[in-house]
Amino acid sequence: MSETVPPSGILRNRYRWLICGLLFCATAINYIDRQTVSVLKPLLQSDFNWSEVDYGDIVFVFQSAYAVSYLFFGRLIDRLGARMGYAAAIGLWTLAHMGHALARSLGGFMIARAALGIGEGGNFPAGLKAVSEWFPRSERAFAVGLFNAGANIGAIITPLLVPAVTLAWGWRAAFIVTGLFSVVWVLVWLKIYRRPEDSAKVTPAELALIQAEPVEAPRAVRWGILLSKRESWAYIGGRFLIDPVWWMFLFWLPDFFAKRHNLDLKSFGVPLAVVYILSDLGSVAGGWLSSFLIKRGRSVNSARKTAMLISALAVPPIVAGMYVDDLWLAVAIVGLATAAHQSFSCNLYTLPSDLFPRHAVGSVAGLGGMAGAVGGMLMAKYAGWVLDRIGSYTPIFAVSASAYLLALALIHLLSPRYEPARLD
Repeated sequence: MSETVPPSGILRNRYRWLICGLLFCATAINYIDRQTVSVLKPLLQSDFNWSEVDYGDIVFVFQSAYAVSYLFFGRLIDRLGARMGYAAAIGLWTLAHMGHALARSLGGFMIARAALGIGEGGNFPAGLKAVSEWFPRSERAFAVGLFNAGANIGAIITPLLVPAVTLAWGWRAAFIVTGLFSVVWVLVWLKIYRRPEDSAKVTPAELALIQAEPVEAPRAVRWGILLSKRESWAYIGGRFLIDPVWWMFLFWLPDFFAKRHNLDLKSFGVPLAVVYILSDLGSVAGGWLSSFLIKRGRSVNSARKTAMLISALAVPPIVAGMYVDDLWLAVAIVGLATAAHQSFSCNLYTLPSDLFPRHAVGSVAGLGGMAGAVGGMLMAKYAGWVLDRIGSYTPIFAVSASAYLLALALIHLLSPRYEPARLD
């Protein structure tokens, strides 16, 4: 039986934010593991003689596995719960990540990336499930923004840590060292995480806040029912349009700075870190803005869409990124776009918990994540083809610039009032 000593000090009535902190750390680890290959791309491309299409195929394989896994884990987490579902996902992707160190060929990397994609597909469905269990609706966008900001911390750490480990011990060691972070996280997660009503660390006041909304009885929801709802397609379509842009940033920005500004493994760490620091600020600001507007009396519909519109309008300057000669001006332009993506996405990611009962959140998140990964697969093929044939990032940035306004228009068309879906 768990202990019954209530929390004290700064955690009293705020234990849910410790849970958010764990989600933040898991997402940071998730992005360190998936981004290690992109940071090592120039070195691996030279060692293994990969073409741009070969590298695009490696990304494509990861995205394919991630797409299928996202759907599978969304359903699994609705059944197992966030605690065991998250532990299973991170355990699997940790083994796959460390397995990259054994790769000796293009095929070996593809196998490792596929296994990584299967495990990493559980991260966001589990995180969104935990947020739906631990946070009232008025705080969810902010909580999602905070834990999603872990993606940027992971993206900041990776170009600083991975080159240092690689230069000291070789690129294979980079996969082993970064994989150890996950082992520690799983142990802490299993020790701490329980549902609010089962946790002895939650005070009655905090539990009342979390459970202020009616709690639905858990039950399975058929895929056909979810796919018949316009609200599901608003989320699916939004993720399909914007996720490929973020995948492009993750997997090709090191290459962009290497080719356009002549940076290498020793020098692109700081520019990339600055880009993702800006992304972090965007993630927190986007979640804060919609939560602030809700608390000031705006409807959830108005607050979420206002935040997304402001974010969408900040992306189009990315088109000028290829034509800027000054490194730090290019960093500012790219950083603005990545911050806008994170601001937009943390509001979009709250749609399942805003519009669907808790027992369907993981499944809807899985559908959207799968759609985003499919979009990322298409972006991987497109980027590889453009860079091999044209050698410029301009067409890639042009596609990215329009994605967010299109996504918002689609979301508004399918859910103009942002009303909860009726699953009866």
